[in-house]
Amino acid sequence: MNKFYGTGVAMVTPFDNNGQVDYPALKNLIDHLIGGGVEYLVSLGTTGESATLSKEEKKKIWAYTAEVNNGRVGLVAGIASNNTADVLEQIKAFDNAGYDAILSASPHYNKPNQQGIYYHYKAIAEASPLPILLYNVPSRTGSNVSAETTVRLAHDFKNIIGTKEASGNFDQLNQIMRDKPAGFMMISGDDPITFPMIAMGAVGVISVVGNALPRQFSDMVRLCLKGDFAGAQQAHYNLIEFTRLMFADGSPGGVKTALKQLGICGDTLRMPLFPVNDDIAAKIVAETKRIVG
Repeated sequence: MNKFYGTGVAMVTPFDNNGQVDYPALKNLIDHLIGGGVEYLVSLGTTGESATLSKEEKKKIWAYTAEVNNGRVGLVAGIASNNTADVLEQIKAFDNAGYDAILSASPHYNKPNQQGIYYHYKAIAEASPLPILLYNVPSRTGSNVSAETTVRLAHDFKNIIGTKEASGNFDQLNQIMRDKPAGFMMISGDDPITFPMIAMGAVGVISVVGNALPRQFSDMVRLCLKGDFAGAQQAHYNLIEFTRLMFADGSPGGVKTALKQLGICGDTLRMPLFPVNDDIAAKIVAETKRIVG
């Protein structure tokens, strides 16, 4: 699955001033990302504000994204829920034409134990016609997919091909890398630590920052993957402040501010999300100008 080596971008969903999906802006974003050299796109992950979208909106966005991409880069759909039956229903209804995999976050809010997480993903693996990428993001879900559970799933289901890891727990990451089967991919789900994660064996990132800076971020990732860590280190340092600002007052509010500055799309969010405060916005604009010009 080399198409998932490198930089994937968890795309924002552009909205117009009335809060409706802005499809021309979505096309701008897709073309911006592909032109910036990213390896694949992720449609309707957390960064895409999927929790605020109706089933019909999701269906239309997925179809439109596949149409605009037109096979130019890899394409992943984010499909998740804290109700296993709902995930299975979504997968059954999903038109996977043009898509290469499904990214599914572990169940949020209801905090299942490790057996519950294992059998949740078991059901998804058995139902999905596409390969599955696990997504562990304890800061959002309220529970952790342990290294043992990740490795167990990786060994038991050949169509579970990797994990987007955003735990930030390097002891856990070490255990996954040591015990996973050959070919199972660990993908960074946390922009600030992508550099060290690749150094320990991750194959790339699914990025928020890459929405605004696809060229700069994907160049850094490719340098890492080639083993040019000296070159990658300088690129990493150059992006530290921008990356910090992306999450300083909520995501994807930060990256939408940068995208508005770049003329890619507006910065409208759907409630309960709200734009970043004026101080952070001014700093984001300044950093965007510094990096992009």
